[in-house]
Amino acid sequence: MDLYRLLGLTRDASSDEVERAYRRLARRHHPGINPGDRVAEELFRQIQQAYTVLSDFEQRRAYDRGLGRAPAGADTAVSFEGFDFSAPADGGLAATFSELFADVFQDAARERTTPTEGPSIETTIRLSFKDAVKGGEFPISVVRRDRCTSCGGDGRLARTPVACPVCAGQGARRWARGHMVFQRTCEACEGSGRLAVQPCRVCGGAGTQPRADVVTIAVPPGIETGARLAVPGRGHAGARGGPAGDLYATVEVAPHPFFRRVGRDVHVSLPIAVHEAALGARVSVPTLDGPVSLRVPAGTRAGQRLRIRGRGVPPPAGSPEAAAGDLIAEVMIVLPEIRDERSKALLREFGEIHRGDVRAHLFAG
Repeated sequence: MDLYRLLGLTRDASSDEVERAYRRLARRHHPGINPGDRVAEELFRQIQQAYTVLSDFEQRRAYDRGLGRAPAGADTAVSFEGFDFSAPADGGLAATFSELFADVFQDAARERTTPTEGPSIETTIRLSFKDAVKGGEFPISVVRRDRCTSCGGDGRLARTPVACPVCAGQGARRWARGHMVFQRTCEACEGSGRLAVQPCRVCGGAGTQPRADVVTIAVPPGIETGARLAVPGRGHAGARGGPAGDLYATVEVAPHPFFRRVGRDVHVSLPIAVHEAALGARVSVPTLDGPVSLRVPAGTRAGQRLRIRGRGVPPPAGSPEAAAGDLIAEVMIVLPEIRDERSKALLREFGEIHRGDVRAHLFAG
């Protein structure tokens, strides 16, 4: 790549001319002005590399003497070689500006042959109410692309070296578009001029193969629907031996037949017989850890909430100072079935003794 031609200068250009040429071209092709334009991005990089050499006295002198070169990374896939006016540039050989750079950078967006990180996997993990509250490790099945067992993920296998048929053993491809001549490193042989590898037939050169896998996901206690869990390195394997992406699992918690969650508390409706509510009793209450005994005070009313400390959702992991939630038992008074005359008589007698109007407050004032 001729750095002077890249900036549109001759070899006797002054430092000021180098500066002006750089600023003019850098403004035109800056990625900030051309967002998402891979052509502009590549040109801007080449322009910066040329300016780095030609603006420095020592580097420029060494470059002019053929002893120096652009800094590391200056060798690009495509370089501008100058103009060739010996060939016609009309008719089918003519090119608009957009056509020209479509040719030059037509492969810029293609996947490189260097290792690349694999894409992530999005999946769903479905948990029971109890598993979500308690947490733990749960396996899920996913289909992911793993490294090819034939080529070890490289996508290529060794072969007897032969001259590269793409570049005829030259290591580079040179072509013209209009009067402009370009050259790029041959991608088939990576500039060596010889092919010593061939694409893996098993994976088609991708370096990866699909396979079913079981991934164990650590679920923290108290997780809720909508939470997103990450498992690093368990996504799809990267191309040509690149690192694997991550796996992300969105949580779905199934409803419970009688428990429901409110914050870190767990609520349950607790049926209480009439005589237990009136006289008080000790009853058994279900919790996520098994039944516990609860004292029901005499005179308990329907809808009253009785609290059992520490029987709700555990505190968040890594927060030992946080307290667990509570179990809230909401009283639901259940009337017995009255079928025999003796029970009816007792209830009538009870009503005679307690003649108070339970609806009087509705008509007060």
